Amino acid sequence: MDYQGYLIDLDGTVYLGKQPIPAAKRFVEKLQAAKIPFLFVTNNTTKTPTDVANRLKNEFAIEVPASTVYTASLATVDFMKTDNKGKRVYVIGEGGLKTAIAEAGFIEDKTNPDYVVVGLDSQVTYEKFVEATFAIQKGATFIGTNPDKNLPNERGLVPGAGSIIALVETATQTKPVMIGKPNAIIIEKAVEILGLHKEAVLMVGDNYETDIQAGIANRIDTLLVTTGFTPATAVPSLPEAPTHVVASLDEWEFN
Repeated sequence: MDYQGYLIDLDGTVYLGKQPIPAAKRFVEKLQAAKIPFLFVTNNTTKTPTDVANRLKNEFAIEVPASTVYTASLATVDFMKTDNKGKRVYVIGEGGLKTAIAEAGFIEDKTNPDYVVVGLDSQVTYEKFVEATFAIQKGATFIGTNPDKNLPNERGLVPGAGSIIALVETATQTKPVMIGKPNAIIIEKAVEILGLHKEAVLMVGDNYETDIQAGIANRIDTLLVTTGFTPATAVPSLPEAPTHVVASLDEWEFN
């Protein structure tokens, strides 16, 4: 099918931690040469879009503007703006998430926040969990940036934001509003940014649980590349098959 736009994952699809996936660079360059619009849609909240674009350029020789990067941090901000409950937020997360929230005009409040936002935080402490738990018990809206149980990097599958969110969910007995893939919140906005109908878009990723389910749940065709989270051996037993499966993005033919 002649897809008019692409939503592309990063971790496990374009790179594995600090290790490049060479076929991904060639894939992006083909899109650029054909002037096909694309958006990197990532559940990773630790970096800003500018950070991501700089990293793609400096570490992987992939040159794209920051405007082609839509993170779960930006989707979280967009959700809070629409929800409009208030401007006070307590955040468990790293720079990319905190920067996006601050730049959108939200204020950090540990005591009486309107929202508790939980994302990946490699420096998370027990005290942060305590503060988040108390705030949610007081009535703050609990937001999880993304459900990723693990992240693929050069060391293997390390704990992801979903693992941290699960701890807070257990402590508060409260289910979070989940923003990132495979949930509709981030996908609907990403498609809107591309300016296309869902039928014209292809979701590309390595993780069946997030990337491919994002497409399936939101009626978007999918391309699973078995370079990261979901191995080729798992494909035959998947509950609903991806639209397309490749071992390398070099195998994908643009119509």
